[in-house]
Amino acid sequence: MDMIAFIGGGNMASAIIGGLVKSGRAADSIVVVDPGTAQRDKLHAEFGVRTLAAADASLAPSATVVWAVKPQLFKEAAAPCATFVADALQLSVMAGIRSDAIVRATGAARVVRTMPNTPALVGQGMTGLFARDAVSAADRAGVEAVLAPTGRLLWVAREDDLDAVTALSGSGPAYVFYFVEAMMEAAVQMGLSAEQGKALALATFAGATSLAQASPDAPALLRERVTSKGGTTYAALSSLEASGVKAAFISALKAAQRRARELGDEFGA
Repeated sequence: MDMIAFIGGGNMASAIIGGLVKSGRAADSIVVVDPGTAQRDKLHAEFGVRTLAAADASLAPSATVVWAVKPQLFKEAAAPCATFVADALQLSVMAGIRSDAIVRATGAARVVRTMPNTPALVGQGMTGLFARDAVSAADRAGVEAVLAPTGRLLWVAREDDLDAVTALSGSGPAYVFYFVEAMMEAAVQMGLSAEQGKALALATFAGATSLAQASPDAPALLRERVTSKGGTTYAALSSLEASGVKAAFISALKAAQRRARELGDEFGA
């Protein structure tokens, strides 16, 4: 079985490794490079994978290298690895590091850049992916096999599109949590407990999302079906519209997209 090397062993790497092991990949085909003793011990104890404190020649047989370090640490982490991994497929889960920067730092031509999100930790993630021209169909299939246990995947044709993916799904879980917080506060103000508000909000988000995924109808139509003229939902949505919430939310997403682009400029230098 081809070896996979992870450079960085944090939460996202752990989510991918856990998915791979649970789906049947042999733990001894996975190696993790991480300078943190506690994190290495945790990964070995939990998944049985081999760990290294620093890159060495044992990385050379790796067919795939997963870059999972913090973006500001990428150049430092890549320098000692490049000698051993230039021929491997490079799979990045780092925010803000463009594929050109990965090519320069590793000497590799085959690079897939991805933008996952935190629900990957429970197998419910959404990951956007971009492949450079040198990446083959077989490489793409291999990447999909690596990431499939984390949730859904969406390929984009242009690398710039990952900035929009970052704004929508990469940062998206925070938007959901933000609305859940607001619903919890509203619950308290209306006489319920915060925990009751949380239970109602989370179940409603999960149920509405499941309904939207199962239905062939557009979200706008699903919304209209629960919005009777003069009813409670109508009152709530009218208040949101009057406050400019939709426009403000769209503006917020565009701000996230701009920031993603700025980070790419910063880390790609």
